[in-house]
Amino acid sequence: MFKIKTFNKISPSGLEKFDKEKYVYGDEIENPDAALVRSASLHEMEFPENLKAIARAGAGTNNIPIDRCSEAGIVVFNTPGANANAVKELVIAGLLLSSRKIVSGIEWTKTLKGQGENVPKLVEKGKSAFAGPEIAGKSIGVIGLGAIGVLVANAADDLGMTVYGYDPYISVASAWNLNKNAIHVLDIKEIFANCDYITVHVPLNDNTRDLINKESIALMKDGVRILNFSRAELVNTADILEALDNGKVASYVTDFPTDEIIGAEGVIAIPHLGASTPESEDNCATMAVNQLIDYLENGNITNSVNLPDASMPRYENTTRICVIHRNIPNIISQITSVVSKQNINIENMLNKSKKDYAYSMLDISGEATDAIVNEIKSVSGIIKVRVI
Repeated sequence: MFKIKTFNKISPSGLEKFDKEKYVYGDEIENPDAALVRSASLHEMEFPENLKAIARAGAGTNNIPIDRCSEAGIVVFNTPGANANAVKELVIAGLLLSSRKIVSGIEWTKTLKGQGENVPKLVEKGKSAFAGPEIAGKSIGVIGLGAIGVLVANAADDLGMTVYGYDPYISVASAWNLNKNAIHVLDIKEIFANCDYITVHVPLNDNTRDLINKESIALMKDGVRILNFSRAELVNTADILEALDNGKVASYVTDFPTDEIIGAEGVIAIPHLGASTPESEDNCATMAVNQLIDYLENGNITNSVNLPDASMPRYENTTRICVIHRNIPNIISQITSVVSKQNINIENMLNKSKKDYAYSMLDISGEATDAIVNEIKSVSGIIKVRVI
């Protein structure tokens, strides 16, 4: 019986994927085999020896101590693309809000309450203060062409915009899905120079922090409108506020409010609603649960942020040994020699690496005895060994 500890409220449509004869789950589970989490922080959590995996029902994993998990041989999963449509729809809403001064217009309209029959005349008199341009025929730069970025780019194209896309690491799948009308640029400065709207869809790391700053804003068109539905730290707060104040940036829409930007002129701050749809929560939970099941039952890894994707079919009458280890020379030969010394045949094998870590699966024709497992564990660089 596998034990799954849940953090936050996980969608029932995901939890129902667990076979009740094989799994037990809940927020009171102790010594779990795996954990399911949405936004709860696990940075202070003590990881039990039995913990094999953590699945984040969402894309971002800032709430999980990735390095500590890697050192402990804990696979961390996320669910890229599961909430992509929900975020895309909000980005398109943000695109329209940035142009038409809809939010400020609605707030102004509330002040007319109590004016009785004068309301229609006051509306006609005051509406000119909230005029804004149409988006059709304008240019938009999409920085980051992952699951969300591609959907945003395609939707903007459908709305009649000229789409510029930038992503030096674009995947084959994203390239295939990107509308052929999109202009794929190789230099991000082309986005800054050519686009009336810029939307950012990249992960937060040392290379992307403060991606939008005083220097990059200076390269942009006057009156540019910027959208950030990825992470607050991608945009330098002081620099965007200065640009809004001097008119270089006409509007800044973000799904990540901070104290400094709330209430600032030209800022539309949305309370992190990107994935807040029932469909998104269902999709994320279902994907996270399916990935946990495949790993716990078969050792297969899909969408891990700290270990490589690795999948191998299962065959009858074999035992699977799963090994998480450091990505160093000669370690594979040492693992296989432990098995071969016992005169046991390796029927199938897979080895994949991701930066400093690697993952190997061996399907053997005999029994993976405690002696075999312990000898593999004794090899320098081995982090965790599991038998299925």
